[in-house]
Amino acid sequence: MAVSLWRAIVGGPSTGEDASGGIEFWNNPERSGWLNKQGEYIKTWRRRWFVLKQGKLFWFKESVVTRASVPRGVIPVALCLTVKGAEDVLNRQFAFELSTSNDTMYFIADSEKEKEDWINSIGRSIVQHSRSVVTDNEVLDYDSRPPSQSQNS
Repeated sequence: MAVSLWRAIVGGPSTGEDASGGIEFWNNPERSGWLNKQGEYIKTWRRRWFVLKQGKLFWFKESVVTRASVPRGVIPVALCLTVKGAEDVLNRQFAFELSTSNDTMYFIADSEKEKEDWINSIGRSIVQHSRSVVTDNEVLDYDSRPPSQSQNS
């Protein structure tokens, strides 16, 4: 079975510092703002605060991000091959997609300008941080644990 980009990491980090890889996501991000993100297992849309910094795209439940904040998930952009508009795929205005060799994630911005700004920022970051060998195990998504997964495992 292919490793899913959205697969939650069992026993993942318990603190923001562990999940951040030492990146100060709370301080001067390259880009930040609200996006709607589609879940992997339950295909609902969740509004999350996204922060792009030093080749990682973090997301949080709240827009107030401090040193103590714990990301709900993080995507190393080095995993990503493309970022492009996806209105035609989702039949939703201001939609875009972020794709790896195995999976595609979908997001919806609040306006055309926001969508284009995110696509441009993530695209620049992909170019700056891409490398030849990456694994899906580097993606941490705490919002998308399978419903059957127990917290006690």
